[in-house]
Amino acid sequence: MRKHKRYCTAFILLFILTLFLLILNLCIGSVSVPLLEIPKILAGNSSDAVSGDIVIQIRIPRALAAAILGGALALSGYLLQTFFHNPIASPFTLGISSGAKLVVALVMVASLGYSVHLSSWMMILAAFAGSMLCMGFVILASRVINQMSMLIVSGVMIGYICSAVTDFVVTFADDENIVNLHNWSQGSFSGITWDNVAVMALVVAAAALCVFLLSKPISAYQLGEVYARNMGLNVRTFRMLLVILSSILSACVTAFAGPVSFVGIAVPHLVKSLLGTARPLLMIPACFLGGAVFCLFCDLLARTMFAPTELSISTATAIFGAPVVIYIMIHRKKERHA
Repeated sequence: MRKHKRYCTAFILLFILTLFLLILNLCIGSVSVPLLEIPKILAGNSSDAVSGDIVIQIRIPRALAAAILGGALALSGYLLQTFFHNPIASPFTLGISSGAKLVVALVMVASLGYSVHLSSWMMILAAFAGSMLCMGFVILASRVINQMSMLIVSGVMIGYICSAVTDFVVTFADDENIVNLHNWSQGSFSGITWDNVAVMALVVAAAALCVFLLSKPISAYQLGEVYARNMGLNVRTFRMLLVILSSILSACVTAFAGPVSFVGIAVPHLVKSLLGTARPLLMIPACFLGGAVFCLFCDLLARTMFAPTELSISTATAIFGAPVVIYIMIHRKKERHA
């Protein structure tokens, strides 16, 4: 009973925080919108046309994108941590986000040069190709490198190489488009449209549903590959599914918001501490809600902390996510010496 109460309390808390931060993101900004005005704007009865346009066309799509993509990134990190059996594996530390960023930047610059309009689907496909490319390098490296710490270092180096090439590409983009391209390459939820929200919601919902359906295989895999095989799980196929789903989720984030750091590492660990269990059936939805809360909070800070100057989302997420990673590493070291 105590465990069930803890689970219910954790989910209620995550739901309340998500709704609370969604409302705050709609009200707070360069133009303050009173809380009582939000229901009128949503119902189309607001007398302030300017505030209505700001909320409907800018703030709601951005807030929804932060929630959806934050949840996707947390789920992607959870899948990678399951795949490598390591709590500091994530799209960011393994260089997967940087690979997706590189391919998307190349496609964006090429499309700008030839005046070709890129659809949201093309952006996701480009990011997915980059994610899978870097994931392939990481998996090949994992077969040669036995130590997980060295594998993380290899992933970070791959990420730095991809980021360097991306910066080189962005430097030679057209002057009229360099600002938007630079903001995207640093990580930002700005400029999100309703069409973008519709596409990302469709892709993330489909991928998240597939992840949830894998709850039992993930639970078996966490107990070891031998145990999973004895339970009748095709480990090779299962690992491929983990790679593909994590790449789709991280690719969707990179396509629309650029690279976002530390969410994939910090959120699964924080959620696990909140729930007091590692059961995938609970961790998967909780990770999604936790990622939404984390990114909504960080995006609100990025927009308002030094307004009118806006910080990149990765700057805000690093402030809160990096200490969690340091704690994980220290805690693991203490466990080994214990």
